[in-house]
Amino acid sequence: MSDTTHKLLALHKPKGYVVTRSDERGRKTVYDLLPQWAYDEGWMPIGRLDLESKGLLLFTQNGPIGNTLTKPGGCQKVYEIWVRGHVTDAHIAQAKQGVESKHGLLKALVVEKLGTGGAKTKLRIVIDEGKNRHIRRLFGAMKDPKFGTPLKVLELKRVSIGSFNLDIESGKWRFLSLAEEKILNV
Repeated sequence: MSDTTHKLLALHKPKGYVVTRSDERGRKTVYDLLPQWAYDEGWMPIGRLDLESKGLLLFTQNGPIGNTLTKPGGCQKVYEIWVRGHVTDAHIAQAKQGVESKHGLLKALVVEKLGTGGAKTKLRIVIDEGKNRHIRRLFGAMKDPKFGTPLKVLELKRVSIGSFNLDIESGKWRFLSLAEEKILNV
């Protein structure tokens, strides 16, 4: 007896792949990294990661599971990002309070400074909703105090969804175990 139900699979998406079934511009898609059956049998990504982003992406054939994991407040997602600019305590407070945008209020539940390198800051971000380019837009709405330029997310990696942590090498995939599905409450 297998310890997976084959309800969810996890992919470590590298940078440079589009999260779509096919791309009219001929770019590489996440389906290029998965077996052909994932495309043929209608496995769909739960949420998105933009072309430049990398990290954990889950797929399912089960619509209700996808809805559970993507509805606002349904599931926390953790990201590690590098931001160009000096991220201050005021930026962190503002990111948690939220920034109004044409896409609605963008905010993070947790913003933790992990380190700095030159004029870059590494942060750990936790959100429980994912509007289009949420984190990039959130930090892009804030200015570097030294240079007056918008902060820019240079690198973004999703490291966990709910209590499931990314543990696969880049470009690889695997099914989730029953225990992992259970901790995601699906």
